[in-house]
Amino acid sequence: MKKAIVVGASSGIGKEIALSLLRDHYKIGITGRRINNLEEIKKIDPKNIIVSSFDCTKESNAKKLDELVKLMGGLDMLIISSGFGDVNKSLEFSIEDKTNQLNVVAFTETVGWGFNYFSKQNSGHIVAISSIAGIRGNGLAPSYNASKAYQINYLEGLRFKAYRLKKSIDITDVRPGYVDTEILKGNKDKIYWVQSLEKANKQIMKAIYKKKKSVYITKRYNIVAFILKFIPERILKKLF
Repeated sequence: MKKAIVVGASSGIGKEIALSLLRDHYKIGITGRRINNLEEIKKIDPKNIIVSSFDCTKESNAKKLDELVKLMGGLDMLIISSGFGDVNKSLEFSIEDKTNQLNVVAFTETVGWGFNYFSKQNSGHIVAISSIAGIRGNGLAPSYNASKAYQINYLEGLRFKAYRLKKSIDITDVRPGYVDTEILKGNKDKIYWVQSLEKANKQIMKAIYKKKKSVYITKRYNIVAFILKFIPERILKKLF
């Protein structure tokens, strides 16, 4: 039985990925801050679900993940689906700091731990949920877009590193557009092209099993990404 850890599995995309892996006969370790949510998921299959509740920004991710892997008896795939972002028109540092602590600092520790673990066993698959937001800046949520750009570049760097070291480590960068999850904060009806969680997850799982290097979710966001890359800043700044 293959084994996977889903960081940020208490809700949203992370939870859907975890449930999909479980249906596909994976033994899974699930993490998150909301222990009650994780315990509810565990009830689905107590034998093949192991819970580890911790705050990525306040505890040692590496230590917690080491402990979880020992309980699971190994690891084949690491999925990182924890993230934070909020509109910050007044540029409050507390919001920017919270965003960076999770999306940059905790992300770096977690993905670095995964790379080193898989490097030692010379096999493994890292999947991270970044965002289409990482393509360009955003004056309404500066740290969110910037932190997602960091994740995209960091994952690419790790692919280069795995190649140079001749390690059999696959790295998949999942870049969603708007998906109907808690991060929308109830603004679903005010946003264009919001995709259902079910549809998004189906495409994510397909990309994971194909071990794609990067993928936009859903497919229509390939068009959005292409356009965003070439829109001049003088136009984009009026939108974001």
